[in-house]
Parts: sequence; C-alpha cells; structure tokens
Amino acid sequence: MRLENTLALTHGELINSPFVNSFNNIVFEAKAVKRGDLFIAFDEKSIEDAVFNGAYGVLFDKPTQITDSEIAWIKVKNIEDALKRLLRFELINKEISVYACGDITLKLALQVVTEPSFIALHGDIKSVFKELSTIQKGSTVLFSPNLICADLFTNIKELPKNTAQSINIIEQTLFETSFIYDNIFYERQLVSPFFMPYLEELLYLFKVLKINFRLRKFTPIDHFEAVFTNKNFEIKDFGTSDKVLIFEKSTSLIENEISFLQKQATWAKIIYIIPFTCKQTLDAKVLEYENIFLYKNENEIKNILQSNSFHFALIVGVNKSLLEKPLVRQTQLTLDF
Repeated sequence: MRLENTLALTHGELINSPFVNSFNNIVFEAKAVKRGDLFIAFDEKSIEDAVFNGAYGVLFDKPTQITDSEIAWIKVKNIEDALKRLLRFELINKEISVYACGDITLKLALQVVTEPSFIALHGDIKSVFKELSTIQKGSTVLFSPNLICADLFTNIKELPKNTAQSINIIEQTLFETSFIYDNIFYERQLVSPFFMPYLEELLYLFKVLKINFRLRKFTPIDHFEAVFTNKNFEIKDFGTSDKVLIFEKSTSLIENEISFLQKQATWAKIIYIIPFTCKQTLDAKVLEYENIFLYKNENEIKNILQSNSFHFALIVGVNKSLLEKPLVRQTQLTLDF
C-alpha cells in the first residue's frame, strides 16, 4: 500500500519526511516484521525491535520518539479506528457476504466445522484484521454486532428466516440434548434445549447458502453455563450433584431463561439472583416471583446462595469465576476434643 493511501485511510499525520513511499504488509508483532512492512504499534515498547527488523513505517497513537528518520512515522488519534478504516478498504474488492447475528448464534458457529469460505468472526481488532485481510474472495462472514463493531462492513444482511422446525429433539435434560437434524442423530450433546432455536437459525443459514458443515461435540459457550456443586459450593463433575449454579453474564437473556426454567423444571426449587440494576427493566410479573433475589455486589450473591435451599440457582451478571474463592468457610481441623 502506498504511503499517501495509508495516510488518507487512517486519517494519520506524517510527522517526518521519509525516504519510503509504500509498504508491503501490515504487521502487529515486532518479531514478525520483515523489510518493507508497516508496524502497528499497539505496544510502543516493541517499536525499536520492529525498526531493527526492517519496518518501513510505524503507525502509533501514543507519544513516540523517532529513532529512524528514513522510515515513515504516522501518528493517529486511535489505532483501532485507523485499523478499521484500513480493513474496510481491504474488503472493498473481496465481494464477501456479511451476516449479523446474536452472540449465542456466533458462539455456536465457532464450534461447527465448516468449509474455509465461511468465517465465524471473533476476537479483538488484531485477530479480526488478520483473518479478514487474507479472506478468500466471495466468502461468507458471520459476526455479532454485540462483539465486533458493525462499522467494519458496508453491507450487512439479516439471517434468513426459517418458519419450519428443522431440529427434532429426541431426548433432553436442562443442559443436554439428543436430536436429529437432516437424518443424522446427535446423541447427548452438551448444549441446552434453550439454545436449540439459535442452532436452528445457524443451520438454516448453512442450508440456504449451501455451506458444508459438520457438528462436533459442543462445549460450554459462556451462556446459561451449568456448574454442579456440593453443599459447600465446591465444583463437582457434570451431572454428579443435585445442586446446580447456572451462570449467565448477559442481562438481556434474564426473562427468556427464567421462562425456560419455569417450564422445563417444574419439579425443582429454583432461585433467580439478578443484578439490582435490572430492577427497572424487568417485567413486573417476573419481579413478583417469590424466588427472585436482587444483588448489588458479589458478597450479596454468596449470602443469598448460603441462605436459601434450591436445586438450581440462575445467577445473572457474573460468571463462574465467582467460585474461585470458597463460598463457605471451612471448619479448621484441630486435635481438641
């Protein structure tokens, strides 16, 4: 890429008069820099190594000392914004199709094996840039606006709508599902029936676009994540206890997950532990449940868990790192009788 194009796209300021006028590649790691590359200085401490390895330019947004006046030093207001502009330019001639989805659908897509022309996009701006800058012409990209800025793309499509149920559930628990799709039986997949509408949405996209795929064993996707514990809230193997903490970081799923548990676990005693900040946005009927508890900090969560008996506890707004420190103080063993 020519220097003047780089300056125009990034809205950068050239703060010296270099001898170079173009760059071969855009590189983020100093050790990967080769002669002729433009180094993106997320870590200003690596600039010296990048220049030593042959960088023809350095793009930066923090105060930086010029150490080689022959190469280009480009100052921008924000590196991530500059990269987004460069990436949009890179994608113009790629003729890719871009579909937006929710983060659950995307996280399921990341666990499906597909052909190289389908990309489930995730990660920070550096990971996204690396993946998209080398993408095949005519590829399909699936991303979640909740996780990646939509400004990267100029033409975003909605997922095709499927009015017919395509997944046939054969057997289910709250956290496992055995089902048939396209005449293939998937037994005891570690994916809750709660996620089936999202999986159907994804599989229908593959069908419409004629994308080959293969489902493998699912793993937890950081939503509606079940952690089996004993009475002291020590983590146990999946399915080996009758006390389960269900962690959900996203507050937007509260009402749907409460509704799911109310319908699917009528036999169980369930408590719902919800951030106090959600009080104004929750449906009034939900707040009338006697097993709804509002918390303001993690200590209050622990007190609620210790003070109530239950089979399932839906804990919203935090993840299972809550269990890294014991919730119940252990009694110290002594030789006293």
